[in-house]
Amino acid sequence: MLNYAIAAFAIAAVGGVVLATRVLRDKFAPWALSLLHALLGAAGLVLLIGMLVQGNAPQKVLVGFGLMLVAALGGFFLASFHLRRRLPPKAVVVVHAGIAAAGFLTLLSLLF
Repeated sequence: MLNYAIAAFAIAAVGGVVLATRVLRDKFAPWALSLLHALLGAAGLVLLIGMLVQGNAPQKVLVGFGLMLVAALGGFFLASFHLRRRLPPKAVVVVHAGIAAAGFLTLLSLLF
């Protein structure tokens, strides 16, 4: 399950880079890509929940999950700007990306 979660987060990250690049250039992110980014992130979170519920997940899975959950909350905040047709604050985009990257790297460290 960890491999699938990491794969989902990795693909979401590629979309996230595109989304962040658009916003940092003062352009609206494509809505379809935003939804795909969110769905892949949610899928990764669900897979991590599955691992945590089984009870035998390493501590790093819990840490990675916590970081990704915080990043997801930031993503909801960013999406609220999109729904209101306003560009989000660039600082929030950078913090969202940084927290998600930290969570991803925490999970990735379990493979090496």
